[in-house]
Amino acid sequence: MKIGDIGKAVTFVTPEKLARMWGSGALDVFSTPSMIGYMEKACVMAIRSELEPGFSTVGSAVNVRHLAPSTLGKTIHTQGELIEIDGRRLVFKVSAWDESGLIGEGTHERFIINNERFLAKANRQK
Repeated sequence: MKIGDIGKAVTFVTPEKLARMWGSGALDVFSTPSMIGYMEKACVMAIRSELEPGFSTVGSAVNVRHLAPSTLGKTIHTQGELIEIDGRRLVFKVSAWDESGLIGEGTHERFIINNERFLAKANRQK
C-alpha cells in the first residue's frame, strides 16, 4: 500500500439509512452514522488487496463533518484516500457527495491487525 491509494463506495439513500430510523435525528435524510459507515467502507476498499492473508484493518478514529442533507433516493458516493502510514496506523482523507455536491468530509484512522490475535483478545474480554 502507498500514500495516494484510493477506495470508493456507493450507496443509495433508502429508508433504513435515514436519520429518523437510526435515532440520530428526526428527519428523513441520510444519517450521519450511515455516511460514516460508507466512508469507512471506501477506506477498506483502498487497501484490502494490499494486506497479507490473515490481516485486516479496524477503525480507531473518525473526525468528519456532515455538511449537507441528502434525501430519500439520492445516490451517495464516498471516497477514502490514504494520506499517512505510520507503522500499523493508516490515516485516510474521506469525503462523501451526492448529485447536489459535497455532503461530508474529514479523516478516518484505521489500524492493521492480525485477525487471529485480535479475535483472541476480543474473546478474552467477554
